Amino acid sequence: MRTRINNGRILNPATKMDKNADILIDDNLIVAISSHLEDITVDKVIDATNCYVMPGLIDLHVHLRDPGLTYKETLETGTQAAAKGGFTTIVAMANTKPIIDTGEKLRRVLESAKASSPIQVLQVGSVTKNLEGKVLTLAKELKEAGAIALSEDGKTVMDAGLFRHALQQAKEQNLIVLAHCEDEQMKGLGVFHDGETAKKLNLRGISNAVEDVIIARDIILAKEVGAKLHICHCTTADGVKMIALAKNNNIPITAEVCPHHFTLTDEDIVPGDSNYKMAPPLRSREDVQAMIKGLQEGIIDVIASDHAPHADHEKTDDVSNAAFGIVGLETAVSLVITELVKPGFLTPLQMAEKMSYNPAQILGLPKGDLQVGKEADITIIDPHTEYTINKETFVSMGKNTPFHGRKVFGQVKVTIFQGKVVYEI
Repeated sequence: MRTRINNGRILNPATKMDKNADILIDDNLIVAISSHLEDITVDKVIDATNCYVMPGLIDLHVHLRDPGLTYKETLETGTQAAAKGGFTTIVAMANTKPIIDTGEKLRRVLESAKASSPIQVLQVGSVTKNLEGKVLTLAKELKEAGAIALSEDGKTVMDAGLFRHALQQAKEQNLIVLAHCEDEQMKGLGVFHDGETAKKLNLRGISNAVEDVIIARDIILAKEVGAKLHICHCTTADGVKMIALAKNNNIPITAEVCPHHFTLTDEDIVPGDSNYKMAPPLRSREDVQAMIKGLQEGIIDVIASDHAPHADHEKTDDVSNAAFGIVGLETAVSLVITELVKPGFLTPLQMAEKMSYNPAQILGLPKGDLQVGKEADITIIDPHTEYTINKETFVSMGKNTPFHGRKVFGQVKVTIFQGKVVYEI
């Protein structure tokens, strides 16, 4: 099948291309990029006038909840939500039920995803057995089964010696470790950021140090071992400073920030609404400014969703006992455009870099690049459309979002995976 994308603004960070042109797709490959393709006979024409055309988005941080927690999300609903959000590849965390801590479990998930997903699902293996932080998984076994990375996400490996050993194993297998950085003892029963809002609501706070001490520890261990480390969901100004220092010292480290952490502060929290409860928590205005500056300066490499669906009964009015986490696959693009691109903090090309090219580079994938001969994973976005986020229209089973009712710009128009349209508005 031949498809032509007409008159889009082609944004390709790999070649620094930012120009209006057409793209010709033949089956699953890009076969031409030019301003003069209108005379070629095709099966399908997509009008991309006034739209961004960028490499298919890649989300490094998604909780699919499948297997075992399918009352929250299934492979089908999660990956369909991803396609609607413009993502052609997502990285699924290991905290399912059972935990993805063996090669056999990992293979089963990948087989299920291949059979039921409209996009590519890459699977992470856990760092320790059953996420208990006591016994390491077999990195070699997980790698051979298809693991793209290792992570304890949702938890932190608190035993520094054990985590050092995990980094050594990961290095031997050329696997990156995705680090969730929270000191669990310091965090305790904390609910929101340790600021004025938590005090007013008489809730236990989570200080910046909860995150910072583990970022510092993990950077030191990564330096000693020489392992590839990726810091998940950064939220603190000092965390950004430490990551910058590590990069300046050639430590193999990368980092991500989530849209909610550069959009909201703890001042935005609505009392009694547990949709504002996430881990790490919403921080101060100064921390949010540091996240944006970190993105601008290339200290933070990636924008990831940390999509974490929960059932309604887990997001109750009892904020202290409600689950941590929000959904993000279907709101990420609009929040990036509204909060970063429209105000001029990031260019559209930088958006494509943070959401496609850099994630591909970090994982060593032959993706995130719109060039002739490359596989046709493409996301087409209308940055000018304004709409109101409505959780009831989400494809995801999770409706837990603090952004319901928020006016935003930017809507995914078409998602193409391996040359096939998997979502079209």
